[in-house]
Amino acid sequence: MTIEIIPVEGIPIVQPGDNLPAFIADCLSIEENDILCVATSAYSKSKGYLRNLAEIIPSKRADEIAEKCGEDPRFIQAVLDEADDIIIDYPFILCSLPHGHVGVRAGIDHSNVEDGRIIVLPPKPMEAAAEIREEITKITGKNIRVILTDTCGRSFRRGQTGVAIGWSGMPAIQDYRGDTDLFGHVLEITEEAVVDEIAGMANFVMGESNRGVPAVICRNAPAWEGHDTLYFTAEEDITRKAMKKNNY
Repeated sequence: MTIEIIPVEGIPIVQPGDNLPAFIADCLSIEENDILCVATSAYSKSKGYLRNLAEIIPSKRADEIAEKCGEDPRFIQAVLDEADDIIIDYPFILCSLPHGHVGVRAGIDHSNVEDGRIIVLPPKPMEAAAEIREEITKITGKNIRVILTDTCGRSFRRGQTGVAIGWSGMPAIQDYRGDTDLFGHVLEITEEAVVDEIAGMANFVMGESNRGVPAVICRNAPAWEGHDTLYFTAEEDITRKAMKKNNY
């Protein structure tokens, strides 16, 4: 297997109302079955998923959390507005979102946006990925796969990595259960989060800070079989249960 990772360079700074898929198609020749990885910050900005801090009025709870964490209470209120469950609120606010993602500060982004504004994650990232895929097909005639990526911290390890927030055209998980290893042992629990692995490599190529590469093509990646149950439910997630128990 030889996979090529190609940055989509030359995309202008995205503004609300811009057609991001058209920008991408103008900058690179897209091929059949490519996997297009798009930064959620760029997609959200193109769709106007932005908030002005000056317009946010913090609640009492936001004020209390902000004081503990040393954060702007208006920013904390934005996090509370996006979240459907607060897992911990100190030393940082960790929450889950209605679409299943769990992240620090609801994935809200201060970077790559004008001062005084914040970028929130798309409210329906699976639909967003499908929309990008459909638009690229309309423009190019090519059937592709799409992953919306965001950076996220991890338990037990330092540093952030790219993860898939939404995807379309492929299952999230490659399911090896029932397959056999090199010695004929039947695999019972192995489920590989391929969309996250690809998102992590895409994020490495996109870079952080000021590189300005909001999209990456993964070329020659084979298809795989599996399912889309990427997120644990709150009942299954023992880490979430332990953190909430110790936080309250």
